[in-house]
Amino acid sequence: MKKISILGATGSIGTQTLDILREHPSEFKLVSISIGKNLDLARKMILEFQPELVSVQEYQDCITLKAEFPSIKFTYGVEGLVEVAVFPSADILVNAVIGSVGLNPTLQAIEAGKTIAIANKETLVTAGHLVMEAAEKNGVALLPVDSEHSAIYQCLQGEKEKNIERLILTASGGSFRDRTRKELEGVTVREALNHPNWSMGAKITIDSATMMNKGLEVIEAHWLYNMPYEKIDVLLHKESIIHSMVEFHDSSIIAQLGTPDMRVPIQYALTYPDRLPLTSSQRLDLAKIAQLHFQEMDVNRFRCMQFAYEAGKLGGTMPTVLNAANEVAVAAFLNEKINFLQIEDMIEKALNKHELIKNPDLSIIQEVDKETRQYVNSLL
Repeated sequence: MKKISILGATGSIGTQTLDILREHPSEFKLVSISIGKNLDLARKMILEFQPELVSVQEYQDCITLKAEFPSIKFTYGVEGLVEVAVFPSADILVNAVIGSVGLNPTLQAIEAGKTIAIANKETLVTAGHLVMEAAEKNGVALLPVDSEHSAIYQCLQGEKEKNIERLILTASGGSFRDRTRKELEGVTVREALNHPNWSMGAKITIDSATMMNKGLEVIEAHWLYNMPYEKIDVLLHKESIIHSMVEFHDSSIIAQLGTPDMRVPIQYALTYPDRLPLTSSQRLDLAKIAQLHFQEMDVNRFRCMQFAYEAGKLGGTMPTVLNAANEVAVAAFLNEKINFLQIEDMIEKALNKHELIKNPDLSIIQEVDKETRQYVNSLL
């Protein structure tokens, strides 16, 4: 039986991870979780799964739950995230938190020898060089949970890195994929959150609409697969049936297909190198679908893609700025403080203002992250 810790258990990836644990109770046991502020959902999780350690965001919530569940250990704050991440009896850490807050717990878990099922893009985007170096040093596996990176991971099983011609990430295009830039003026938060294919959290859904989500995935792919940016392409594919592809230098292309269901890549990360049945997932019927559509990526239409490629190629602290500026700008849009297209404007201003620092250590990354957030907030 594999013992599982989850950072961000009440979010979209976290709750779907619990679906898998629920379906395979003899294979997995939940031992520690972080839950943020959703106490009602947290109570249900605690009653059902009986984890040994629970971390919340606020001290007062920690006190409240401790009084209700005296047999369970509770903690809180950023230190609590680290406690969950390095929980001694856990075999696998599922990092499903949103934002750069997931970076330090991941590094600590790697040092503790935990296998990492990583759904937190920002960890690799802001500090990919540190994370991959630590994983190699400690002999720790980083298993991707994103559907695109899981697809690539599956396509590469049994293959040699030297034979790879390019990686092809597919993108649904998000909520506004059929609109021109002119038609994006004045779009509402509600419209932006209406993703045509996937059920995801608010932040990642907005990132999908701006295409920043795919930009961050390009940077992730660079680190996960040791691939130069010139060999990472993005292809618009509105059905989200092909989750990504790998082209080899003999012109063969291997693709991973399936219905849009995040539980499939989550479960693959938990069971790797084995597979388990997932009876609750809908089977893919290609005859019923009949057609699949593909389109080239237009970086002039989706400017965040261009920002991501440029920041990734520059490296150093530039991806940290990209991510931090995006997080603040997306939060501002969700709170209706700025309009949709201003997300791009704020990211661009932050990137232009920053002076690149090559090979930053963790303290520099954290400082740049903080400074970028302060700058973008000042623009509000």
